[in-house]
Amino acid sequence: MDVSTFKYKGEQELIYTNNSPDTLNRVFYHLFFNAFQPGSEMDVRSLTISDPDPRVRDRISKLKPDEIGYINVSSLKQNGQKLKFETAGTILEVDLNKPIRPGEQVKFDMRFNGQVPLQIRRAGRNNRENVALSMAQWYPKMAEYDFEGWHADPYIGREFYGVWGDFDVKITIDKDYVLGGTGYLQNPNEIGHGYEAEPINTTKPNKLTWHFKAPNVHDFTWAADPDYIHDTLQVPDGPLLHFLYKNNPKFVENWKKMQPKVVELMEYFSDEIGAYPYKQYSVIQAGDGGMEYGMCTFITGNRSYGSLVGVTAHELAHSWFQFLLASNESKHEWMDEGFTSFYSDLAMNEIMDYNKENPSLGAYNSYIYLATSGNEQPQTTHSDRYEYNRVFGISAYSKGQVFLAQLGYILGEANLKKTIKKYYKDFAFKHPRPIDIIRSAEKVSGLELDWYLTDWTQTINTIDYGIKSIKDDSEGVTTIELERIGLMPMPIDLEVTYTDGTKELYYIPLQMMRGEKPEESPRILLKDWAWAYPTYRLKINKPKSKILSVTIDPKELMADINIENNTY
Repeated sequence: MDVSTFKYKGEQELIYTNNSPDTLNRVFYHLFFNAFQPGSEMDVRSLTISDPDPRVRDRISKLKPDEIGYINVSSLKQNGQKLKFETAGTILEVDLNKPIRPGEQVKFDMRFNGQVPLQIRRAGRNNRENVALSMAQWYPKMAEYDFEGWHADPYIGREFYGVWGDFDVKITIDKDYVLGGTGYLQNPNEIGHGYEAEPINTTKPNKLTWHFKAPNVHDFTWAADPDYIHDTLQVPDGPLLHFLYKNNPKFVENWKKMQPKVVELMEYFSDEIGAYPYKQYSVIQAGDGGMEYGMCTFITGNRSYGSLVGVTAHELAHSWFQFLLASNESKHEWMDEGFTSFYSDLAMNEIMDYNKENPSLGAYNSYIYLATSGNEQPQTTHSDRYEYNRVFGISAYSKGQVFLAQLGYILGEANLKKTIKKYYKDFAFKHPRPIDIIRSAEKVSGLELDWYLTDWTQTINTIDYGIKSIKDDSEGVTTIELERIGLMPMPIDLEVTYTDGTKELYYIPLQMMRGEKPEESPRILLKDWAWAYPTYRLKINKPKSKILSVTIDPKELMADINIENNTY
């Protein structure tokens, strides 16, 4: 890396195993930095979408040649034989000399050079907080091939999907720069910079080579700056935490104060989801907001204490949802953003003593706003194909969060906890799909849940139940008639409060679930409600005059788009 020009050159040796049952005649690499050029798909999309990301807007279109980003591949060989390849935007298209058969292993040797873009979008140089190098998605990265085929999606500004592997990386850079990121530093005594108290070599050359190894990850990210403060803190029976941040007197105290909270967060997520499997995790001031990577995160650091803990909580939770449970973010972005939001809100509620009755309430409100806006698109929409950035954000983060919170309403909270732990146990270090979280829930609960995945993620059907009428007869029996107004089915919790202050909880199972959630508090179990019937009647052996109120879903855990008709 040349820190004066922000240009770099690299050599890559990639040993690739075809674990699929298919013969591969081509391969594809991602060249993400090529997005940071005037006329790129990222640039044009930002210029033409009605609500562009304010961090980008028209800035890529104005980059000069020494400010653009690029990755140029100068040579590529397969088992020593030169290959033909062509660059198509952010994708390198490679024709193989010899097909890679199922189970076969080949070696690709590549030479490449790059330039770090001035425009920050996760990666880049000299961000607004003066961090020199935010090096995410900086190398030619093999695209993923799975049961759906190749995933050689252009980089237009959204999400990622990568191949699991073992990384061995050497980065040579000016001796004054401090590095942090993915992997375990192999030569701390040579490097110094807080990784050891004193380097063995006290007369440093002009450049140092940092050597990292990162086993079983699907990405490798680093950041570098000459003015980083580097602190460490050990999580009991867990990883060593690294904190790299700028020496800004206004915010240093917040960074110091945050560190023990990150220990608590690491312990919380490990307990609630599954043990964090790596030996280190780094929180690094870099990038343009907050973005998760393998064993590390980039966050902007000039924040209040609460904001600093909050963004770290979210990005740390991503270590589980998308990094360890490596779903395809481009196609199923709600699986990582939504699940991460759900657990980071739970963690913040406990660790920061917020004591909210429903930590996901904000997500419910955002989703209902979207569902009633007329702009919603199904969650099966590719992350780059949303008409509005705002719609993508609410669908991925808020509706994705409600997916889990509402699943707890359907299954019962204890079953939801068991589901997440089973999901982690069965699919960590794999590429889970939406059906995998549902099948985990089905195996834990014994319930049929395919309807939930279908309606919530593949349609824009909404939930809307209401109390249609309450009537009593001459014998003092009250009939309550409920109606399903929205197309999406749900089981129903119904609370009846009487004039003497007593309450009864009724549970109406959804017939297509083929069962009921466990009883979490005393309730009266009623007959099933089959979805196609728009109304449902139940009788109470008390006159209407004795009933103070009737409420559908008293805890408001169902994402009902109109709660006005939920209460009598």
